Amino acid sequence: MTRESPPRGALYIHWPFCLAKCPYCDFNSHVRESVDHARWRDALIADMRHEAALSDGAPLGSVFFGGGTPSLMPPALVAGLLAEAERLWGFAPGIEITLEGNPSSVEAANYAALASAGVNRVSLGLQSLDDAALRFLGRVHDAAEGLAALEVAQRHFARVSFDLIYALPSQSSADWEAQLHRALGFGTGHLSLYQLTIEPGTRFATLARTGALAPLDDDAAADLFDLTRAVTAEAGLPAYEISNHARPGEESRHNLTYWRYHDYFGIGPGAHGRRGGLATQRHRKPENWLEAIAASGHGTSKTRPLHPREQASEAMLMGLRLAEGVDLDRLALRLGVASTALVDGDKAAFYAARGLIWREGSRLGVTGAGMPLLDALLGELVPADLLAA
Repeated sequence: MTRESPPRGALYIHWPFCLAKCPYCDFNSHVRESVDHARWRDALIADMRHEAALSDGAPLGSVFFGGGTPSLMPPALVAGLLAEAERLWGFAPGIEITLEGNPSSVEAANYAALASAGVNRVSLGLQSLDDAALRFLGRVHDAAEGLAALEVAQRHFARVSFDLIYALPSQSSADWEAQLHRALGFGTGHLSLYQLTIEPGTRFATLARTGALAPLDDDAAADLFDLTRAVTAEAGLPAYEISNHARPGEESRHNLTYWRYHDYFGIGPGAHGRRGGLATQRHRKPENWLEAIAASGHGTSKTRPLHPREQASEAMLMGLRLAEGVDLDRLALRLGVASTALVDGDKAAFYAARGLIWREGSRLGVTGAGMPLLDALLGELVPADLLAA
């Protein structure tokens, strides 16, 4: 994949509403009987103006509508937000504008209008191509409806990605490999392929705690991870991040902003941001966020300075997820720390000798063999004083 290019502005817009709460989901999503779209438009624009006033004026290279289910947003609302973002920051040539969506027929009916509003990339939450798995995952669509929505999306958007969840209880290698080959056959340039994880506070966590759900064992899940990387690489969509696969040039530019630890603006309930050495966080509950907008003109609940060591720790934890790794010298210069402080040199040498990490000049990364052990490696490679910062 193309290595790091000069950063541009990135804007994240959180739409917190869903038709239903999935049992595995720990995102900031909410089910409401009705939504006052005019009020939400005004509030999101107020939050946006607050961030723009504090920005360095660089044009936006990406906008990402996440959720929740932003494909439930009226296209006119999306168009209005994009028009305001362009007025406030300006758009860089070739800007990437992504919208996440669930593949229901209701949302697919909006795709043409969303494309006309300026969206040029969609990320669809298909999650599975199997009806039984979709029922297990609590999805409101079936496989046929999901594939119909994918077909509509491919007609209207220049770039399409979709998500699948694997390593479900009792899932076999043969079942996942067949589903993966089928998914690759649809011809999209990007796939997000996530192992099922049992997140605290979800319904699946409760079921697992009571023994009503038995997660796939670690060895079987690791085998499926290796299979996923081999099959996608052979098909020309190698992993550029631990769970994301793309044809060269089709990587999510917005998500690369996070993983390369560049600044981004986050607006809407629960949204996080990074700008100028500050961490920002919005109120999570939609009603609390709206109240904050009414009281102060923005939805920020916390703004705090990030010590250079904390920034370095975050940058390492994010950057080592990428196949391209981290340029230690460049990162050290940007954050004002010594490059030798970013990684434990002795442990790096130890794990490099075992084929789990690689070094090329000042760049360090995790190998394919190391990626299944990423969490453990991060705890070893990133010095304790950084992690404790």
